[in-house]
Amino acid sequence: MSPENVAVAVSRWIDPAVAYEAVVGNDPHGFWLDAGTDAAEGWSWLGIGVPEADPDAVRRVVLSGPGSTSGDAGPFTGGWVGWVSYETGAAAAGAPVADDATTPGEWWLRADEFLAFDHTARRVWAWGRSRDRAELLAAAAAAVGRAGTEPADAPAPAASVARSRHTPAAYADLVERCRDSIREGDAYLLCLTTRFEVDGAFDPRAVHRRLRASSPTHHGGLIRAGDVSLVSASPERFLEVGGGVVRTHPIKGTRPRSDDPVIDLALADDLRADPKELAENVMIVDLMRNDLSRVCAPATVTVERLLEVESYPAVHQLVSSIAGTLADGATLGDLWGAALPAGSMTGAPKLSAMTILHDLERSPRGVFSGCFGWVGADGGADLAMVIRSIVVGPRNAYVGAGGGITWHSQREAEVREVGWKARAPLAAIGALLPPGW
Repeated sequence: MSPENVAVAVSRWIDPAVAYEAVVGNDPHGFWLDAGTDAAEGWSWLGIGVPEADPDAVRRVVLSGPGSTSGDAGPFTGGWVGWVSYETGAAAAGAPVADDATTPGEWWLRADEFLAFDHTARRVWAWGRSRDRAELLAAAAAAVGRAGTEPADAPAPAASVARSRHTPAAYADLVERCRDSIREGDAYLLCLTTRFEVDGAFDPRAVHRRLRASSPTHHGGLIRAGDVSLVSASPERFLEVGGGVVRTHPIKGTRPRSDDPVIDLALADDLRADPKELAENVMIVDLMRNDLSRVCAPATVTVERLLEVESYPAVHQLVSSIAGTLADGATLGDLWGAALPAGSMTGAPKLSAMTILHDLERSPRGVFSGCFGWVGADGGADLAMVIRSIVVGPRNAYVGAGGGITWHSQREAEVREVGWKARAPLAAIGALLPPGW
């Protein structure tokens, strides 16, 4: 536990959606790391943070110690909540990047006073810088639980058609150029992305309510950076650190869901058996094993899960898990230097893949393809990939989407996969896919 912070149990369970509106409201530095609507397990955290003036303070956190000793009050005992963009990680790795002046490349809120929701035990904890502060927050939260109600869902804006950075035909041509690079031996997997954008002013709280209702997931979230907000329903846990052990859970391989149970099961079975999807996932597992080995003790990196199907409201995904024991003294900066950007969002070999993709995409990815979550002052961390997400700005919002390209990729199938992934986030801002996606 951070020596500065104290946890106090709240006297009753509170719906996090009710607590967010009452405790955080429209604060421009609010955050909500969300385990999902009606979650039966996992943790959620919400509160108001203070912008961190020194991002290096986050990077200096030593991860190789025992981590949290908070027990029942949860793994996050105070520290930071925020994000790191794709370009921030790619530039640090030596790759060329496109400039993105619209969104902070790295944003952290110092979080020492917040509510923690244990969905398994149905308990709520208030964290504060002192017992008095924690007790005040706990009392306020209990009062909210008695009187508060979840805000009514605001209707989505009138339907509009998003602008796409690439037409379907142009994206299909880029798929072929990826295959050309693979044939020449410059890469063996490339994660090609594009962007969909909608003009307008959007309330990030309403956008988050709509997205979590349609796409509940274990690592959703809303993080506000003044007039820019990240809204996410990410299914991919990127880096999980606790007790000196780091885990990563790459996703590669996607199929849409069906309302027909027979067809839905067939789609999941097809994903399990598809040679292209299996190869794509295994290549990323190999890449992530290599990345983690750079910051882990020798002979400790293992594959804990391989090629398992996880199902979400919109898609089936193929997921694996890799773990390793961090070397003594390893910091968050060391881990990011080894693993960021995630191999599932670049391809392999990583530096070559990022260089090729820079030439093909010719535009910034921004927060999309980066990571977000919490970093504990005690050496724990839980960071998700920024996918199935929306970045809401003062005058527009955008959704990034992409897919892994291998030699066996088919143009039309890759275009369809992008549409599957972008549809739900776009719907949360009242937007439709452009024709052909």
